[in-house]
Amino acid sequence: MGFTISDDLLGTFVPIFVYWFYSGIYVILGFFENYRLHSKKDEDEKNLVSKSTVVRGVLFQQFIQAIVAIILFKVTGNDDGSIAVPKSWPVVVLQFLTAMFVLDTWQYFAHRYMHHNKFLFRHIHSQHHKLVVPYAFGALYNHPVEGLLLDTVGGALSFLVSGMTPRVSIFFFSFATIKTVDDHCGLWLPGNLFHVLFRNNTAYHDVHHQLYGSKFNFSQPFFVIWDRILGTYLPYSLEKRAGGGFEARPKIE
Repeated sequence: MGFTISDDLLGTFVPIFVYWFYSGIYVILGFFENYRLHSKKDEDEKNLVSKSTVVRGVLFQQFIQAIVAIILFKVTGNDDGSIAVPKSWPVVVLQFLTAMFVLDTWQYFAHRYMHHNKFLFRHIHSQHHKLVVPYAFGALYNHPVEGLLLDTVGGALSFLVSGMTPRVSIFFFSFATIKTVDDHCGLWLPGNLFHVLFRNNTAYHDVHHQLYGSKFNFSQPFFVIWDRILGTYLPYSLEKRAGGGFEARPKIE
């Protein structure tokens, strides 16, 4: 009898593996100064938290996410233990788009509220903004409460509302993980499809991490719809930075 791994376990742990693998690629590429939005020196000097602390914080959040995912798959699984088979491709595409919209909506309003509520920002969300110069594996560095509310609950809602199966969720949450890491990588790489296909990208989110952009560009991780509709969209231009690399500069309209 062959060894098999359930979709539930794959849906739980594949996105975690993808997070660290994809982040590792960007760590290596980060040594190429000509593609950086901030210098390596700024990354080392301006951030207010050590990278070892970031790693521990991310691992703790992923531990909580794994527990919630296992429980969620168990509760929503078939009573007879059979594997839920994904429906037709058009249905899967619709589930992807629905999940993207639900996750974006949840994270926009929760994220924005954490900026406008002084208590929540000071005691919870400010932990993420200790990374003034974002980097890939810091994408999920949050206060545990924020990690639970924004990422874990948001992910659970997108899974439930879209009606996707655990097998489909393997691909959706791996894709969402790659997109989130990419948004925080701090690199503007030629040919990066995320920069071509999404207005919500590395430079867009970098603007938000700067002091002048802290009240703008709340949207994450996919689209900029809510920023556009509710007037929190801050456009930027990508300029060459002295010493090599690029800089995202806000456009005041």
